[in-house]
Amino acid sequence: MSKERIAAIVLGAGKGSRMKSDLPKVMMPVKGKSMIKRIIETLEELPADEIVTVIAPDGQVVAKEVAPYKTSIQHKQLGTGNAVLAAKEHLNKFDGSIVMIFGDTPIVTAETIKRAVAKRLERDYAVVVVGIRPETCPPHGRLVIKNDKLQKIVEFKDASEEERKINFLNSGMMIFDGRVLFDLLEQIGNNNVAGEYYLTDVVEVAIKNGYDCSTIEAGPEEVASANTLEELALLETYLDKRK
Repeated sequence: MSKERIAAIVLGAGKGSRMKSDLPKVMMPVKGKSMIKRIIETLEELPADEIVTVIAPDGQVVAKEVAPYKTSIQHKQLGTGNAVLAAKEHLNKFDGSIVMIFGDTPIVTAETIKRAVAKRLERDYAVVVVGIRPETCPPHGRLVIKNDKLQKIVEFKDASEEERKINFLNSGMMIFDGRVLFDLLEQIGNNNVAGEYYLTDVVEVAIKNGYDCSTIEAGPEEVASANTLEELALLETYLDKRK
């Protein structure tokens, strides 16, 4: 069997306002290196065959940081599903696995990404979600599992009392079958309060199309994200512990 081809979509269009910075969020440093640069280096370690970073219309500084890799522009902030769809121009019908990673989760390891890709290939899953079991459960999306298959990701605010008791949470990182990803994304609706296209809805769309979805588990610290200066500092302590 030939080696699975891997592409990556890095979402890097976020602002740095909560970090009190004019820089895009992914340009904020963790131990002297921007978050986005750390992710690119991890993807090179895989190695990824293609890397596409989704940037804001004014994201030239991010484009320069990820060069020579490609970028796609998310012209309007219409949700995570819309952001991933922006990469279609470079990766449509990509024959392999596509890793989707948020640009503010810079300390995930190549080993975890490889495990998720291996899981996708196990039964040709359309979607594999990286889940976490933190000691305290924040109001993140819950991963609803039935018969060892992922049924849906339910946002905390929409979850039933029973679903809120689930301690297996969505980390945000997902692996897709590149041959079907963009077809599935185009079926996601925006019938919600925010009028946005949620990437998490891709699981239910995949199942409606006859595909199976699954999960792997990662350590909460490894897939931690940073939206504030305090969370940036936490990522540095996690890296120190790893060393």
